[in-house]
Amino acid sequence: MGGVFAAVSTGDCVSDLFFGTDYHSHLGTRRGGLAGMNGGLIHRHIHDISNAHVGSKIEHGVRRMHGLRGIGVISDYEDQPLIIGSHLGTYAIVTVGVVQNAGKLMD
Repeated sequence: MGGVFAAVSTGDCVSDLFFGTDYHSHLGTRRGGLAGMNGGLIHRHIHDISNAHVGSKIEHGVRRMHGLRGIGVISDYEDQPLIIGSHLGTYAIVTVGVVQNAGKLMD
């Protein structure tokens, strides 16, 4: 299982993003990441949290981040957030999901 947290603000929201994502750290055991947008640039930090709490791993990178929008994720498997560049622009996405009826879907 994993957890997702996002923030949008008229001021810098990275601190809220950090603490909101850190709050969800009990939902995942492998990877934790944040992405924040500042002036059209996306800054991303992803760390392995299998041996330590996500807050202690991401805290140093977050001090250099600033932005009005951001997304954070705690994941069991993948490095996230993903940065996507397309004709629609550049954006960050996260995925969290559990398929509990995989056998029925295969049929």
